[in-house]
Amino acid sequence: MALFARNYEEMDDRALAACAARRDPAAIRLITTRNNQRLFRTAWSVARQHADAEEIVQEAYLKAFQSIGQFAGDSSLSTWLTRITLNTALDRKRASARRRAELISNDVAMLDEYRSRMSGAGAGTPESALMNSELSALLKAAVAGLPDGLRSVFVLREIEGMSSRETSAVLGVAEALVNTRLMRARKKLRDALAPNLKAALAETLTFAGADCERMTAAIIERFLDTSASSKEK
Repeated sequence: MALFARNYEEMDDRALAACAARRDPAAIRLITTRNNQRLFRTAWSVARQHADAEEIVQEAYLKAFQSIGQFAGDSSLSTWLTRITLNTALDRKRASARRRAELISNDVAMLDEYRSRMSGAGAGTPESALMNSELSALLKAAVAGLPDGLRSVFVLREIEGMSSRETSAVLGVAEALVNTRLMRARKKLRDALAPNLKAALAETLTFAGADCERMTAAIIERFLDTSASSKEK
C-alpha cells in the first residue's frame, strides 16, 4: 500500500486537479486550504461583508469542483479559482442590485428592513471583534470605499500579492489597465492610510485557523454529498 501513497504537496496543479475531479478528499482539502484566504479576500473585495464573502467562496468552490476535470492548466489553479470566485461575487452583486431595483420600482414598504438586513450581514462574526480596533476599521473602510474596479485590483495586487499578469487574467482586463487602476487606488488611499497598510490589512482580513478549517470541512462535505446525490439519480 505504501507504494501507492500520494504526496499531494509535490503534485503540479493539473495532477492535483485530476485527483480532486475523482472526489479525492485529501486533494480537495489541500486545494481549499491553499486558496481559502485568497478567495475570501477576492470575494470580500466585491461583497464587503464577511458573511457574504464566505458564502460566495463556498459557492465558487462548488462550481469549481464540479468542473475541475476541465482544468487545462493554461493558468495556475489558484488563478483559475480566483477568477471563478470573482465572477461568482459579481454575479451575486448584480442579482442583489436587480432585487433592490425591483423593490424600489414596486414601492415595497419593507425596503428599509431589507437594506438593514443586508448591511448587517456580517454582525456577530469573528470579523466584528477585529473591527473594534480603530485602525482596523479605518483601513477596511478606506479600502471598502474605493470604486469597485479599483478595490478589486487593490486587494488582489497589494493585499493578496498577485502579479499584474495574474490579476489581468482574473479580471479579464489588460495588464496596463490593472497597473493604471492600482496607481489610482494607491493615490486615493495614500493620504488616509499608514505606510504599513499591507501588513495591517492582512491581519484585519485574516481567514485562517478555525475559519479556514470550517470552510474546508464544509466544502468537502457539500461537494461529496452533491456527488453522491448525482450518482443516485
